Amino acid sequence: MASSTTSLPLCSNKTLSSSFTNSSLSAKPSQLFLHARRNQSFKVSCNANNSGEHDKNLEGVDRRNVLLGLGGLYGAANLAPLAATASPIPPPDLKTCSRAHINDQEEVSYSCCPPKPEDLDSVPYYKFPSMTKLRIRPPAHAADEEYIAKYQLATSRMRELDKDPFDPLGFKQQANIHCAYCNGAYKVGGKELQVHFSWLFFPFHRWYLYFYERILGSLINDPTFGLPYWNWDHPKGMRLPPMFDVPGSSLYDEKRNQSHRNGTIVDLGHFGTEVQTTQLQTMTNNLTLMYRQMITNAPCPLLFFGQPYPLGTDPSPGMGTIENIPHTPIHIWTGDNPRQPHGENMGNFYSAGLDPVFYCHHANVDRMWSEWKQIGGKRRDLTQKDWLNSEFFFYDENRNPFRVKVRDCLDTKKMGYDYAPMATPWRNFKPIRKTTAGKVNTGVLPPASKVFPLAKLDRAISFSINRPASSRTSQEKNEQEEMLEFTKIQYDDSKYIRFDVFLNVDKTVNADELDKAEFAGSYTSLPHVHGDNTTHVTSVTFQLAITELLEDIGLEDEDIIAVTVVPKTGGEGISIESAEIKLVEC
Repeated sequence: MASSTTSLPLCSNKTLSSSFTNSSLSAKPSQLFLHARRNQSFKVSCNANNSGEHDKNLEGVDRRNVLLGLGGLYGAANLAPLAATASPIPPPDLKTCSRAHINDQEEVSYSCCPPKPEDLDSVPYYKFPSMTKLRIRPPAHAADEEYIAKYQLATSRMRELDKDPFDPLGFKQQANIHCAYCNGAYKVGGKELQVHFSWLFFPFHRWYLYFYERILGSLINDPTFGLPYWNWDHPKGMRLPPMFDVPGSSLYDEKRNQSHRNGTIVDLGHFGTEVQTTQLQTMTNNLTLMYRQMITNAPCPLLFFGQPYPLGTDPSPGMGTIENIPHTPIHIWTGDNPRQPHGENMGNFYSAGLDPVFYCHHANVDRMWSEWKQIGGKRRDLTQKDWLNSEFFFYDENRNPFRVKVRDCLDTKKMGYDYAPMATPWRNFKPIRKTTAGKVNTGVLPPASKVFPLAKLDRAISFSINRPASSRTSQEKNEQEEMLEFTKIQYDDSKYIRFDVFLNVDKTVNADELDKAEFAGSYTSLPHVHGDNTTHVTSVTFQLAITELLEDIGLEDEDIIAVTVVPKTGGEGISIESAEIKLVEC
């Protein structure tokens, strides 16, 4: 793997069309997309300034036995004036693509901008090709030798395409997609575009992996090839998948944390500091985090997907539960934080796509979208038009550019793929062990009004807080979710951030053991610097759904409860304006 300082040469004018191909890697005619305009040529230029049946869930099985028994040891619209009313995010204007930023003083050393059609308005909307068989994505840890050999060959051939640095199918160009969309290379509506920290997170990455997967399949003439998923939500998959840990393989990346190789159990809440505990406790924490992020804290669509991000609004309005944890901690756990200046490769957005395991990680993130909708209740796709009509830009496996919409990626089977089933033991891993017998004496704790605004979260804090209503009926709970909301959380967005939240405990709580009924959730942030934000101070609102939690702890009838916030990483740089409990409709 090339170092983070490797420079890609700037490109000169060239024409990119469906005839631009390596004959030895060409797809068969039966595998080509049939579009009315597929023979159309696009002028491309660059310059120095534009660089199925759900599985069983192990019900009724003892929790410790579950862990041990499962293998034991997560176009033009861009330039238009802002409308008075909101509108969906359009595809980025490639003509304005510029250098991406690592931090306020350092740009990415190469251009992350893709080859661009001269007339973006001529780029058609994507239409799914006909198919006879679904692509099935297997769990990475269970893949057989034949599959691994095929995946290695496809990735090797993709890397070979880097000989032409402007081939949109090349491995580095594919990695650059993430860099451009996530590190400030694009602008929409006069503001930098960011596909993380909002409701764009899930659909963007689903489309990204869709085309990446099809490109790999075309390189080995196998239209049924499916990406593997890193099954980190299951004890058997809570390690770096072995296929990615073979030096010399096309799936290997040198820029990984070397202490997290060779079967080390992944910490789904990792934020740079190694938790000194047993493997069993780490797996227990992982399943607890999955239960909280998928069930307790995500009863409503916006809590799962992230906050609205229509055109004209500032980027990063707020992320959903799974993007927060385990998505972000796995990036950091995998990245080479000890040896690389910015956690490359997986530990930074601009470089994450340079590690092949990135796509395997995001395949499981994408799988969580499907799993979440199967849980039931109000867990369903968003219906807001500003979300459904948001658009992205990608090249397909024939090097043709396309625009895609969020509304067209809601059903994986219609997109031509599905996931091989695996058990989801986290569904039955609700924390039941209590730290505190009865109710904490809130009378000895300062009220929230005396603690906030908080200038620095440099130590654990405990406070009492009033609830808007107590002893709510089942119907009232169904109509409104009770939310613990922290407003105007500010921190340096070039730093790693994490803090944990507990109810009904004081600041002496052991925050390294998360399998407790009082654990409410965590907030995390991966570095994501933008050029427009010269101070790099991000301001966000963080919400935790606590209706289920209050039931489990036995605090439904209490008017005042205790809250404890424990900083894990970067607390000295975190300030919080206020904390409040609200009743919110899903």
